[in-house]
Amino acid sequence: MANTKKQEVFDPIQLEVIWNRLVTLLEEQAKTLIRTSFTSILSDANDLSAGLFNQAGDMIAQANTGTPGHINSMATGVRHFLKNVDTTKLKDGDVLIGNNPYEISGHLLDVTIVTPVFYKESLIGYFASTCHVSDVGGRGFSPEGESIYEEGLHLPYMKMYERGVVNETLLTLIRANVRAPYQVIGDLRAQVVAQEVAISRLRETLEEFGLRDVEAIGEEIIAISEKAMRKAIEELPDGIYENELYSDGAEKPILLKCKLIVKGDTVHVDFDGTSEGSKKSNQCLS
Repeated sequence: MANTKKQEVFDPIQLEVIWNRLVTLLEEQAKTLIRTSFTSILSDANDLSAGLFNQAGDMIAQANTGTPGHINSMATGVRHFLKNVDTTKLKDGDVLIGNNPYEISGHLLDVTIVTPVFYKESLIGYFASTCHVSDVGGRGFSPEGESIYEEGLHLPYMKMYERGVVNETLLTLIRANVRAPYQVIGDLRAQVVAQEVAISRLRETLEEFGLRDVEAIGEEIIAISEKAMRKAIEELPDGIYENELYSDGAEKPILLKCKLIVKGDTVHVDFDGTSEGSKKSNQCLS
């Protein structure tokens, strides 16, 4: 196969083989994370996600192991890392960390770690995982909190490792602010190690198939995925579909209203009429 992205053309069988290889190595990442984790949150509940992203931060493959909530939020969350970190200065061995609840996962207990992937001295993409850690200090899950500052430790987008050297100042700060430092740091390191395994497997895959990066294969995967989704939507009758339900709230029950407007191969989702924001911790990010 040619070594320039413009010349990389995949026949259906070749595409399927490479695509499945990516999913397999991500499964290995997820299973490595589970086997090296320090808490049952990961080893038993599998409250995690693992994905591969292209240079722009678009997710092109994901592990089957994990939770849909983490997968879906991480799919858009990695782009926020790239907006807040100078990617031109990233080096092999760098590892990024963050738990912004408004941009990544929904609450501070879910920590995302992003590892840049270098192949033949070029930055070609990123591996990422989001995991629920056992504690971030503060109130945590308590419904009594009325601000994000009460929930726990907020980690801005920053380096956990720089050129393979751990940021001990950051780890010291985390240890001082959580109730279970041994478990929390252990799980964070498990995320890092699992992504190192995935990087090794990806480099082997690129070498085997003669690829320079994951851009061309990623474009194919995204295009096919979009086509399949639009085809599935087209099979639905055009129309407006509405439903509502109540969820337990803090001060009062919360009304959730949703209207789906299906037209052709598109769906518009409208939550107009849903209850306003609460002072307590039961919010929905839009």
